[in-house]
Amino acid sequence: MSKYAFGRTTTLGFERARERIVEELGKVGFGILTEIDVQATMKKKLDADMPPYRILGACNPNFAHQAIGAEPQIGALLPCNVVVRQDAQAVVHVELMDPHAVLGLVDNPKVAPLAAQVRERLEQALSALEA
Repeated sequence: MSKYAFGRTTTLGFERARERIVEELGKVGFGILTEIDVQATMKKKLDADMPPYRILGACNPNFAHQAIGAEPQIGALLPCNVVVRQDAQAVVHVELMDPHAVLGLVDNPKVAPLAAQVRERLEQALSALEA
């Protein structure tokens, strides 16, 4: 994938993939704080057409509270972004920010175990999606 994200493709349609990842994230303790419709924004601001693309800001309040308690500036790296996008060939991708990569920027030994726990939960939600 990349140094900062992991994910998978799915045979689900775009909207169904978005619904399912939100459901699965909820099962592992994450709520969606924000949703950005990048496709609509690009059309409105630039009159540019692109395939469906959403950025979901996922947050687990318990982990966020622990992280902020350990490192108050860490809020600049939160929430965990989840991308649901459709490419030019109509393949749907669900991609998640890798907490190891992002929280690895923080030089605080209390943060690394949190990153591992968050990654585990995100992987669990992703693995529950249909391929």
